Amino acid sequence: MIKHHPQQELLVSHANGVLPLSMAIAVSAHCALCETCREQLALLTEQAANSALNPDGAHAEKHTHQESIHTAHINAEHTQATNVPVMDIDAMLAQIMAQPAATDVPNNAPLDVQVKQQHYTVPSVFRQHLARPWQILGKVSRMRFDVDEMNTRASLLHIDAQGEIPQHTHKGYELTLLLAGAFSDLNGDYVPGDFIVLDSQHHHSPKTVDGCLCYTVLDAPLHFTKGLSKLLNPIGELIY
Repeated sequence: MIKHHPQQELLVSHANGVLPLSMAIAVSAHCALCETCREQLALLTEQAANSALNPDGAHAEKHTHQESIHTAHINAEHTQATNVPVMDIDAMLAQIMAQPAATDVPNNAPLDVQVKQQHYTVPSVFRQHLARPWQILGKVSRMRFDVDEMNTRASLLHIDAQGEIPQHTHKGYELTLLLAGAFSDLNGDYVPGDFIVLDSQHHHSPKTVDGCLCYTVLDAPLHFTKGLSKLLNPIGELIY
């Protein structure tokens, strides 16, 4: 059972379309795997749409009577000067709905991902990002996405059976969404759909028995804290 979910603030921001691409992918993929969050997101999206189309009365009440008169005066002058009526929102929506139905229907079917002769199924949100090559280092393989977000790095990360990431902490935040397989660290065991966010307060060394596929987002390099892996810290900016 999924135990780790996005915070409510992330779901609200996603419903309102204000998350950066890297995080929007993560929330969408999690919701594809988690029925509870999918239902919450559907409700939040409906609320956001209703708010956009029908601003509530509380917002209208913020305008003073004087401002309303001033706005009406400006609109009247503009209409008289241009002799162009303001388009009715119902007429606009009716016109939009009268357009022919789209024939290119989005395909929301899960996708097949192959790495090292292993096949995994991932949510359709990754469809536009899977053409990039895998970078392989031992038991760890990475497919870097192009999200164009300054220092943020978003990737698919595959760990072979009996593989692990050396013990490390984080200079920024690290989001890991487990897509397939399982892994564990000193904080617990994880299943597909788990949405794990760690920062500089956390140390861990993820290990997998049978292999796993994750989606990861980092905004700063990892900082390795044990063994020979510490030699990688000086070039952390190049490899994260």
